[in-house]
Amino acid sequence: MTIVLLEALTFGLGRLVDAADRAGERLCLLTHDRGWYRYELSRLRPDALDVVDVDTYDAAACATALSKIPDLHGMINSTDTWGVTGAGLLAEFGLPGTPVDTWRLLRDKQRVRALLHQRGLSRTTAVDVPGGSDRERIVDALREQVGLPLVVKDSAGTSSRNVWIARTRADLSAALAAAGTRQLTGRLVVEPFFAGPLYSAETLTWAGRTRLLGVLSRQVSREPLVREEASAYPVALPEPDLAALAEWVASVLAAVGYEQGFAHVEFVLTSDGPELIEINGRIGGALVGEALCRRLDANVYEGLVRMALGQPPALPEHAPDSAPAVAFAPVYADRAGALTDVRGLDALTDFPGTPRWYPTARSGQRIEHLTDQRACIGFVLAEGPTAELALHRVLSAAGAVRPMISDGP
Repeated sequence: MTIVLLEALTFGLGRLVDAADRAGERLCLLTHDRGWYRYELSRLRPDALDVVDVDTYDAAACATALSKIPDLHGMINSTDTWGVTGAGLLAEFGLPGTPVDTWRLLRDKQRVRALLHQRGLSRTTAVDVPGGSDRERIVDALREQVGLPLVVKDSAGTSSRNVWIARTRADLSAALAAAGTRQLTGRLVVEPFFAGPLYSAETLTWAGRTRLLGVLSRQVSREPLVREEASAYPVALPEPDLAALAEWVASVLAAVGYEQGFAHVEFVLTSDGPELIEINGRIGGALVGEALCRRLDANVYEGLVRMALGQPPALPEHAPDSAPAVAFAPVYADRAGALTDVRGLDALTDFPGTPRWYPTARSGQRIEHLTDQRACIGFVLAEGPTAELALHRVLSAAGAVRPMISDGP
């Protein structure tokens, strides 16, 4: 009895193994690069799960690998990049999960915003950047259609890559020029800039009913960068605001036809209410899954396994009074080069909140992109009685961690 993972998030593999074991299932990871899971695999027994090396960008190769797995019971489709591929495989093998048309919609930020605007769930729409070589004509057209300030982004982008904030005509012209040098996952789109703090709603939907598991804060960098600098969970919103947000996010997920699974819904809380940034049909990345587990005092990945088997998730309705709030902060390289060492990790035990280090980069790995999450070499996580105190603790602890970068190979 086997449950397959078509790739996975960087963290959470160990908890998934435990969840599959509890359900009496064997876990099998299909991956084109097992190095992505170096940290998690190093903490597991060598025989804890099966790892199959396959070109996961090739749907036919994935289908062949799946056909060789005896007693296949389900597949977990937990990433954005492989969302559409995974949904197609679910349908091909008759396994439960989100339909491929829903995944195609979720992977198109312009279509999602246009749909929500039609349903009265967003004040504005988004537009595709018109084609042509006359950049100044395109700039004028976008200013007239959308107005300034605005955001230029990849319609299927992830990890804050290929996102530009334009407040002036010159900014917009520069953003379009920069976008012309990048390889996009989707196509170039433009939407209004929404002023306000960034959050994400962590949700669980089953049979069309959505439950808000809590709100995660997202501290972002100073413009023009759009990197995430720290997150804390759960945010203590006033009860009326939390209830209104739960109703809004449930309506958003219903509008896009999302009827089953965890979701990580990013939004800006503007002066006029929430405005969607994007919908991720999965548990949030980085250490969101770990934060959920600690706060609910449960392995939330058991819900992921149960849904992969076509069974309703069974998670606690409320967090125990003794459960901690959690915050985590990425540590970024400050210059390009090869990572040679990470100093200050031995000092983490001096800080409150039992901070812990979760590495994402290995020694010798080259860091080339400094403007987005690709510059992250690891995360520090800390706990506290409230999200605010957990955030203070993790920022103080993360300040002691120093990546050492060499100019050599």
